[in-house]
Amino acid sequence: MASVSINGIYKLFGDVTAVDDVTLDIADGEFLVLVGPSGCGKTTTLRMLAGFERPSYGTISIDGRVVNRVPPKDRNLAMVFQSYALFPHMDVARNLSFGMRIRHTGRAEIARRVKEVAETLGLEDLLERKPGQLSGGQRQRVALGRALLREPQVFLMDEPLSNLDASLRVQMRVELSRLHKQTGITTIYVTHDQVEAMTMGTRIAVMDSGRLQQCDAPERLYDRPANLFVAGFIGSPKMNLVPGHVDLRGTATLDWLSQRVGLSKAPAGVTGDREVIVGLRPEDLRSEHDAPATCTAKLQGVAEVVEPLGSETYVVAKVHEVSVMARFPSRSGITAGDTVGLAFDPGHLHLFDADTGVNLLGASNSVPAAAREVAETKPAEDAGVSVT
Repeated sequence: MASVSINGIYKLFGDVTAVDDVTLDIADGEFLVLVGPSGCGKTTTLRMLAGFERPSYGTISIDGRVVNRVPPKDRNLAMVFQSYALFPHMDVARNLSFGMRIRHTGRAEIARRVKEVAETLGLEDLLERKPGQLSGGQRQRVALGRALLREPQVFLMDEPLSNLDASLRVQMRVELSRLHKQTGITTIYVTHDQVEAMTMGTRIAVMDSGRLQQCDAPERLYDRPANLFVAGFIGSPKMNLVPGHVDLRGTATLDWLSQRVGLSKAPAGVTGDREVIVGLRPEDLRSEHDAPATCTAKLQGVAEVVEPLGSETYVVAKVHEVSVMARFPSRSGITAGDTVGLAFDPGHLHLFDADTGVNLLGASNSVPAAAREVAETKPAEDAGVSVT
């Protein structure tokens, strides 16, 4: 096992900055998820860790050893790709043992290790099958098994579940989490699926436009997003984000959706009044008949869309020409066109600066921002710094 340190890395492709000053420390044995929309730089970051791309600036260290110029084969990492990359002409046993065979490992040791990994991943009955005879989930397990047999210090996983159907994805999420607990191998996992990120990661690093937006434990990331991007990206259904106005002249109040609400916590370092974006998660906006006593603020709207999910129902309601989503009890009897009463706890509101997007009530963790000028003035010959 190993710790991984990413220090101020950039990746430039011509005039395009794919990764922009990312700094991250991943602890030994941690399961870190890199999450963000397509094109945010997460896969490029993973490829730099693997050695397939070289940072334009900054350093990558594994267990304190700078590896910028170390070839992929010498980094003792194992990567699991979105495409399973199995050899179609080899059976499962030979796919699993391929890496050991090219390293000239003894036959008895290969047989022992393949049996061990096959038992761990439930592949014992599939060892003589070819990849074309396997389901998507089985092929993914073979790819994981091949990576395990390398006995790596670090696992790198690039959207390994994206080709699976919904039920298999859930099953494989459970298997990957179980495997990590069993092996304790430091794992860095890339996905664009925030549900995967929330359910699997010890910590989640959220990226957008090449920059690290926030990195923290799933619960703290969810409860205290650093900015509007994180607030809108993390959570399913998404957080309601509605324009509002904060007045801090005297008692702190918020005007939004044609209502004035007293704030239990005033934004730190903010005076006077300013335009804000108000965030409220759908599960914190409830039917007034089902809301707990702490939900003292009330709204009224008209149901536009009703989404029954069995255990609960989500209702999109129009409140003063703004559509918001609220959680209702299962079989609430609400239909489109009904007038609905909504309630919420003012203490659950999030406030974001309308211009900068920063959380005015404080995030759970701030991301250090190093100046680009410092990185760009480092000479190429500095130890561990490489320029493409």
